[in-house]
Amino acid sequence: MGRGHWCTWPVAVHWRDAMTAPERKKTAAIPTDAIAPCGMDCRLCWAYIRDRNTCSGCLSTDGQRTDSRARCRIKNCEHLATGKSKYCSDRCNSFPCARLKQLDTRYRTKYGMSMIENLNQIQKLGIRQFVRNEKAKWPCPACGELLCVHKPTCLFCGRPWH
Repeated sequence: MGRGHWCTWPVAVHWRDAMTAPERKKTAAIPTDAIAPCGMDCRLCWAYIRDRNTCSGCLSTDGQRTDSRARCRIKNCEHLATGKSKYCSDRCNSFPCARLKQLDTRYRTKYGMSMIENLNQIQKLGIRQFVRNEKAKWPCPACGELLCVHKPTCLFCGRPWH
């Protein structure tokens, strides 16, 4: 893609539309709105990274709604709907709810990460520190790029990591 082509794009073109998944991931910092209400770091999620049918994250306001985001019981829970919190926390009488426990068990078993642990860290440290910690926690040991928890190899260099 030539430099002139970039100059002719409308200003409204989103950076996600202008780059391939590896380019996006390599150039973009982890924004705090890329942390889902369940504690998932969207930037480590295949649905967020892939080039087709991407999910823009549960807290995104870009208007793009995937089926899973629209149906998500955690994102759409009544406690979060009040707007008092963006993330599940012990401020909710049901924390952790059955759905969150189920998701946490699946992710601990299959991907070596814990949604509940993430949410506890967000509550303890704040979202900005959590995001910094995530960036330090999930780099590929070979190339340093962020890993995708759903893929057994680094999307950039191909090194197996789990």
